[in-house]
Amino acid sequence: MSQIVLSQVCKTFVVRKRQKGLFGAMRGAFTRDKELVRAVRELSFSVNEGELVGYIGPNGAGKSTTIKMMSGILVPDSGEITIMNRVPWKERTAHVAQIGVVFGQRSQLWWDTPVNESFELLRDIYRVPQAGYRRRLDDLTALLGVEKLMNTPVRQLSLGQRMKCELIGALLHAPRILFLDEPTIGLDAVTKLSLRGFLTDLNRREGVTMLLTTHDMDDIEALCSRVMVIGRGQLLFDGALDELRARYAPHRMIRARFARQCAALELPEAESVVLNGLNAEITFLPARVPPERLIARLAAACPLTDLTVEAPDIERLVAGMYEEMAL
Repeated sequence: MSQIVLSQVCKTFVVRKRQKGLFGAMRGAFTRDKELVRAVRELSFSVNEGELVGYIGPNGAGKSTTIKMMSGILVPDSGEITIMNRVPWKERTAHVAQIGVVFGQRSQLWWDTPVNESFELLRDIYRVPQAGYRRRLDDLTALLGVEKLMNTPVRQLSLGQRMKCELIGALLHAPRILFLDEPTIGLDAVTKLSLRGFLTDLNRREGVTMLLTTHDMDDIEALCSRVMVIGRGQLLFDGALDELRARYAPHRMIRARFARQCAALELPEAESVVLNGLNAEITFLPARVPPERLIARLAAACPLTDLTVEAPDIERLVAGMYEEMAL
């Protein structure tokens, strides 16, 4: 059953522009040029209950605008959005009682107050009963390991600590849907792993539907069974991550570092081999040759001190889509 349905949604912003220089500043005091920016163009998709979906694309693609419309913060110019059979901006109170939102670059916590006071304010806003609130808060703080931070002002938290508390704040009222807009941006590897594990467990244990925007492909691989790619306000792809890579970025790269100088590398099955001193970069197609075969040949040629196998990043995937679709 679809919890989230978007149909032919469009959103355009008016951007005021000012010319450069002194004359431009003087002219801008009286009049400014305007430009229409189409952030979202005839966007349609649906998300079923309990799904954990990655919503990816480059900066300016329309991801955050979509999240804000689904949250009821923005109203689309045209098209329809229904979340749990409600129109977000028309039934705002009932809608926000069933959703949670985390913006990685914005905070819902009060900067100068202790964390527990921010949570109390959120409890009042969402009208969470005291008994259920205390039980829920104890469970969430224990799962994320932030029990000792409750009396700490938000401004004194590290970024990782704050993001964990932001997530708790979004979940205090037990929402059925969670929108996550770049929740791991700027976080260290340990905190990222902790948040990924928590979100995976929450999705499995409570069946919370999640829509995740991120530039971190590791987040997508660790969390999402389905990926939607948006570019220039349009939905470019909707399917499995492996299918996305196979269609638009099938190549992989091996980066290797040798213990000593390697005179030459004979890897006829690779697409390209670049040898630079102790370092080598090998581009290959997994459909043509498995990576373990190439790694074995590299190890046989010279002793290795380091080796990684890399997949293309999101920007490269989307660039491949743009090229194919002439966007």
